[in-house]
Amino acid sequence: MHEITQIRKLSIWIFFIPLSAINLCLIISQNPEFLNNTIFAVDQIGRSDFSFPYVDGSLSISRASRTFPQYLIFKPSMFLTAFLLYYYWKNNNDLVNKLYSTKINYKFKIFGILSAIFLAVHSIFLGIKFDIQLYKLFRRVVLVLFILFELVAQGYLVYHFYKLKNKLEKFVIKKFLIMKILLVSVLVLTAVLSLPTLVTKGNTHFKHMLEWNYFVGVIVFYLFSRFFWRRTT
Repeated sequence: MHEITQIRKLSIWIFFIPLSAINLCLIISQNPEFLNNTIFAVDQIGRSDFSFPYVDGSLSISRASRTFPQYLIFKPSMFLTAFLLYYYWKNNNDLVNKLYSTKINYKFKIFGILSAIFLAVHSIFLGIKFDIQLYKLFRRVVLVLFILFELVAQGYLVYHFYKLKNKLEKFVIKKFLIMKILLVSVLVLTAVLSLPTLVTKGNTHFKHMLEWNYFVGVIVFYLFSRFFWRRTT
């Protein structure tokens, strides 16, 4: 099926582009001397000592990415990812419509496209400073909505694939469906268990560590999608 070919191609880029972007921004943040005396000299706010934030939570993705020149990498990468996400969810909707013999917009498509929109909006406002409490709240809400809609979309899609597993048997590798189910379950459970800590002040290092790992967890879903589908002709 044409949709499967497109989904396989989109999936690997949706995983690879944002993962490369956040880690390249991290490398620049921790090694600013490489760009000294160039037009890409790293802003002081965006500099940090060497650390491994996935474990120690020493800095946030925002701090590593929001200043010059890191935002020249981060923002275009997130815009491109949002663009690819739109087509990922559209192709999945077309595929499920074929399998069900329907012509509707399933909930996973709606939530998936909303998540892409909020990712793009978050990227636009990242690094823009307004000393207004409402603006700070707006940025947090946008980020939360991106994650929330992404999880809902992934959950609905996995649910439909599970219902269609017999029809999909010759097109998929079933163990990756199980891995998708487990991944989404872990992400939801982690979000629920972490909520009391996230809504209280303090615990900054834990919040940063969770941010890095959670972001990677969300995009690993797309890596699994790449291997979930068998190559088609």
